[in-house]
Order: sequence, then C-alpha cells, then structure tokens
Amino acid sequence: MSSPSRFRTPLLMLLALGAGVGGTLLLRPAHHAEAPQEAPKKTSYQCPMHPQIIQDHAGDCPICGMALVPMDGGGGASAVDGMATVTIDPARQQLIGLTTAEVKEGPVGGELRTTARISADETRIRHIHVKVEGYVEKLHVDFVGMHVSKGQPLLAFYSPDFVSAQQEYLLALRTRKALAGGSLQGSGNDLLEAAHRRLTLWDVPAAELAELERTGEVRKTLTLRSPISGVVTAKTAVEGNRLTPADTPFEITDLGSVWALADVYEPELPRVKVGMPVELTLAAVPDRTFRGRVAFVDPQVDPKTRTTRVRVEVPNPGGLLKPEMFGEMVIQGKGRAGLVVPTDAVLDSGTRRIVFVALGQGRFEPKEVKTGAAMGDTVEILSGLMKGETVVTRANFLVDSESRLKAALAHMGDGKGK
Repeated sequence: MSSPSRFRTPLLMLLALGAGVGGTLLLRPAHHAEAPQEAPKKTSYQCPMHPQIIQDHAGDCPICGMALVPMDGGGGASAVDGMATVTIDPARQQLIGLTTAEVKEGPVGGELRTTARISADETRIRHIHVKVEGYVEKLHVDFVGMHVSKGQPLLAFYSPDFVSAQQEYLLALRTRKALAGGSLQGSGNDLLEAAHRRLTLWDVPAAELAELERTGEVRKTLTLRSPISGVVTAKTAVEGNRLTPADTPFEITDLGSVWALADVYEPELPRVKVGMPVELTLAAVPDRTFRGRVAFVDPQVDPKTRTTRVRVEVPNPGGLLKPEMFGEMVIQGKGRAGLVVPTDAVLDSGTRRIVFVALGQGRFEPKEVKTGAAMGDTVEILSGLMKGETVVTRANFLVDSESRLKAALAHMGDGKGK
C-alpha cells in the first residue's frame, strides 16, 4: 500500500502551475476585443448660392429659397492656412457663373498705365508788370481766357514819370543838336543816350521813340503789350486803378505745349525713366492720341499716397488739351517675358494673394502667389503657379467663401475649435 505523501507533492505542483497561468491570462490585455464602430456621419445640406447656410436636414434656403443640396464632403486640406480645397459640380459652376483661364507666358513690365492730369507748362507762364507807376486809362484785354498775340496791346496807362521822361528825351535831342560841332558835342550825346536808355528800360517800343522824335509831341499814355502769344489766365487790372511795379495786371500762359502729370506708385517707380515715350488719350478728345516723353520724375515720394509725380511734356497743337483735363497715360517701357494671369483671378487680402487652381473633376485648390507688375487686365505671377495651370477668374469670391467655410467646419470637427 502506497503512502499518501507520494501523490500529494505532484498535485500541489499542478495546482500552483494552474494558478499562475490563470493569473497571467487575467492580467493580459484583451487584444482580440473588437474596436468600437464609428457612428455613421450625418449628411449636411448646404445652399448653392449661400454657402454659409448649412442644415442637418433637407429643406430650402431661408435667404433665396433654393433647395439645399447635400454637402459632398469633397473638400480637403490645402497649403493655405484657413482655406480648403472645394468641389463644385458643373451645374453649380454654371449657376454661379464660374469661369477659368490658363496661366500663360506673356510680356511683362512693358506698359505702365496710369491716370494723368493736364497742367499748364510752368516754363511758359509770364507775369506782366509795368516798370513805372501810373493809372489805367484803357483796357484792350478785359477778361480772363482771351487769346492774345505777341505784341498785342493789353492796356494803356497814364504815368507822370513817363510824360517827364519824354520831355527830357526831347530836350536831350534839342541839346545835342545845339551842341553839334562844338567842344560839348560829347556831353549832348551822353545826355541823349541816358534819356533814351531810361525809356527803353520802361519797355517803350522803338517805334514809339521814333514817332516821338519825328513829331516832337509828348504822349500822355504808355501802351503795355504782350511779350508772348497765349491765353490770359489771370487779370487784376481794371480801368482807373493805380498800377505800381509790384502789381501783376496780367498773367499770360502759352498753351502750345502742356504738361501731363501722373502719380506712379512706389513699387512701379523702377520702371519709369526720363525720356520714355508716352501715349495720352482723353475722353474729351476721343479721336486723338497725344504723344510725348517723360521729362521729369519727382525725387520725393508723397508720404500720404506713396506715389511719385511724373511729368510728361506734350505738344498741344490747336489747344485741344486744356488744363485740369483728365486722361489715361501709357508709359511705354521695355518689357520682358513672364507668367501672367487675369487680374480678376487674384484675391488680394492685403497680407496675401490667393488664386484658385482647377484640379479637374470640379475640384479647386487655393494657392498663395506672389505678384509682380500689373499690365492692364493682367498681372505678373512671380511664384506659386506654373505655366499651363488653370485658375478661376469669375465667381472666385464665392469659391473663396466656401473654401473658408469648409476649412472652419473641418477645424471644428477635429475638436480644435473648442
């Protein structure tokens, strides 16, 4: 008969081994447990015309009354912060009037267009003065805007000093005649020369001096004549008033050549050089194109407008160009080749410039670009796009709104908006 102790030891070992295995299984994580299934996403509905209107059920837009359409969820992240790639079906593209254009290579920096203002040429303005005090007896030119020719009488004025100078001149003539042939003949000549010079310094014409010598009669009035041909642009003289050398009875401007003044923005200044040819068109003269050249570029920038004044000299035959007219100026510089897109394709927020690139199948991706020179309806692209890509040119504000809305919704869905 065997002893009970022979079976007790193996039994205790089996019990201990079973307890260890059971404890290990209880402590091991259950890797085979099934992961909880994600709840199905709810379909959201959006207005095609007002992307900000989103509901969790079908219905009509409270703004325009259009039927809400399911959101396709075609948006995706983009490289532009705060914006997302959007998908717009062809029907909606037609509804919002979306159009696109291809990124092309074209001339850049050639023409610079700006607005110009016509101004009088300051080098052709003459202020008329008298050289002796007197009183206006008669006005020959009595209103501003009147055309005058060189040598045309402007006014006649009485001057006691002018009358005395004429008498001295006649006296000098008689004195020279009396001293002719004698030892004092030189003194007579000097006296006559001094009287003659005094009258010529008062702008007395040589014809009037010859008439004075011939007749020997003193004239009461002195006639003031125009030194240039032009237009009277200012007048202070009236009949009967007193004139002194400090007064300006007339201002006459020669408008045979005028200035066209344009303001060029600071980034475009390197493209403007003195001597560049310029074309000028005005709505007031629709059938003419005026040509000139850049004569002066202001060395200073206006701190308020950040622009620099550019002056162009333009011939004005027939006086068609009048001061204070406005027109369009085209400064023709030397161009270069570069990538260009329509100006409407670029959305400028002030801190960055965005375009929407068509990826195909109704998908549009926002891209940030760097722009260069603007040429009429096109703008240069320095970086951000490649030749052959297609960008949105119309309805891009609506695309921009939907892109920002999708990015905001995705931001909230990720729990980042909390």
